[in-house]
Amino acid sequence: MKIRIPRLWPRFRRARPALHWQRVRRIGLVLAFGWFALVMMLGIVIHAYGLVDRTRPADVIIVLGAGLRPDGSPGPALTRRSTHAADLWQQGYAPQIICAGGTPGQITIRSEADACAAILREQGVPTDAIILEDQSRSTEENAIESKQIMDAGGWRTALLVSDGFHMLRAQWIFSYYGLDISPAPVTDARPPLFEYLLAILREIVALHWLALKVVFNLPITYVKSI
Repeated sequence: MKIRIPRLWPRFRRARPALHWQRVRRIGLVLAFGWFALVMMLGIVIHAYGLVDRTRPADVIIVLGAGLRPDGSPGPALTRRSTHAADLWQQGYAPQIICAGGTPGQITIRSEADACAAILREQGVPTDAIILEDQSRSTEENAIESKQIMDAGGWRTALLVSDGFHMLRAQWIFSYYGLDISPAPVTDARPPLFEYLLAILREIVALHWLALKVVFNLPITYVKSI
């Protein structure tokens, strides 16, 4: 009697693509979950780092610029930062203030540095204590241009003034360019909750960009909106 052996190979061959895509989906889900966990952790670290004030006496105070309104007037972020820098100057933490920020986005021909200086003067800081750095368009260019000013003035240490949510990335960039800075975040004022969450999200995106920039050694110092 002839024994018939079932032909399993065609079935197995049909099953292999299904098993392959199931594995791909599982790996994709694991990677997506890992990335989501990383994003959440970054958000927590950004928030927590911005709460730490390391203010100490320094040679100069650097105020990082923020967006202007279409009419050239300073927005809330620049007002917060400039007012905080004026308070630090009044308390004697440093004799000079660098207002950093050019005209990114070309919304107005007025530089962020000029708007910062106007607020400082309103707060009682004399003009001869204010230095304009009005060429930069990004945090990285803030660091590059501020380093040139500090080197020219023989200054070695600086207080870095910005919003807390911006401080982690800003300190990393300034330290990368060899600047000895101490974070002096604005801790007595904060944007509304929704704006704050958007700012945290923007910082997360910017940190992703920084990682790619460092890994691939990209010579780009300005990307619009980050």
